[in-house]
Amino acid sequence: MGYHLKIIGALLIILSLMHVVFPKRFNWKKELSQLSLINKQMFQVHVFFIALFVLMVGLMNVFLTEDLISTQLGKWICLGLGVFWGIRSFIQWFGYSSQIWKGKFFETTMHILFSFFWVYMTVVYFKIGMV
Repeated sequence: MGYHLKIIGALLIILSLMHVVFPKRFNWKKELSQLSLINKQMFQVHVFFIALFVLMVGLMNVFLTEDLISTQLGKWICLGLGVFWGIRSFIQWFGYSSQIWKGKFFETTMHILFSFFWVYMTVVYFKIGMV
């Protein structure tokens, strides 16, 4: 399972770094200009902390692999991450409207790739956490 955690860790680090291009890719300057200051700043702060959390989990997977697999605390962390990513998997299909991705090649490809990634993480973390 260690190599799966390292793969997940590397992918999570990449995902966290991708957040740097999100504002331009999703035209946040224009989109967020329509929000009140509190909503705009809440959105920006939440995105920052999501990216930070994803980065930290990625680093934990890469550098603390054995601790996650072999300690009771590590198994509990993995169980919690399994629940987290399992809920995220569900939201991928039932929280977003299919209008966002359906019939659009890039968006559909990303939707499917990320669906597989969320499920992959869910399975790996649950497998470790349930032992």
